[in-house]
Amino acid sequence: MVIGNVISPAISVHTLLTGWRTDALSLVALGIEVAFAVAYLVGVRRLARRDRTWSVWRTASFLAATITVVIAVQSGLASYDDQNFSAHVIQHLLLMNMAPVLYALAAPVTLALQASSRRNQETLLKILHHPVVTFFTNPLVAASMVYVTMIGYFLTPFYGFSLEHPLIHDLTHLHFLISGCIFWWVIIGKDPSRWHLSYPAKLGLLATGIPVTAVLGLALTGARTSIAPAFHTVADTRAGGSILWVVGELTMLTAMGLLLYHWMRFDEREAMRADRRADQEAQPAAVPTASD
Repeated sequence: MVIGNVISPAISVHTLLTGWRTDALSLVALGIEVAFAVAYLVGVRRLARRDRTWSVWRTASFLAATITVVIAVQSGLASYDDQNFSAHVIQHLLLMNMAPVLYALAAPVTLALQASSRRNQETLLKILHHPVVTFFTNPLVAASMVYVTMIGYFLTPFYGFSLEHPLIHDLTHLHFLISGCIFWWVIIGKDPSRWHLSYPAKLGLLATGIPVTAVLGLALTGARTSIAPAFHTVADTRAGGSILWVVGELTMLTAMGLLLYHWMRFDEREAMRADRRADQEAQPAAVPTASD
């Protein structure tokens, strides 16, 4: 591709609907995604056989997360990821924000623990408490992975390098998804974790992402040169930066709003428990009768 003649193609609805990837790696990835979804449904059915219920909303959340990943890396959207920067940004937002949030709300680890045999439960618990898992699920490490990844990927030559090397490009997709899943597991996840953050700490980690997204947005929307001159135009770079900025900030603010709501509900429940304990302690002890 000649740098001087590069033109970021406009996104076509026809391509989005029909431009599905059918290369070997994409088909393998699709098979893995479907396998995880089937395993989740098998776990739900296994619980039902034991007369135990599982939230329909959690199941729907996991399936929606799987569909989101498929759209991001296998659908027609993925056919634009090395041509149109705006499409590329949407793809990464789906992989780092939307799908991981849905996976976190689906509580797959909790389902696995409840639906598995005792032996598999013990194995899974050993994995959860393994030093490597403990390290990467550390809230500071999880947040650093997400924020450093965003800055390092979009504001360094690595972005252009990944477009020139398809395997590296595909691995960045996997990294975005895994780091996003770990981060949102720590922030809003329903699964057990070695780390238990208070609501203020969770809000603090989310608030840290606001200036990170702002820096990215300002750098890209005000860019005078293309983020990858051999692939994208300057106008496309600025448009993608706007999407990254707006959607990134909205995601953080929405998550903060939900956490504030749950924090208030938690305080209300704690206050009600404290009132009940106080009432019980205030009740006079029963006076023994002569028959006692």
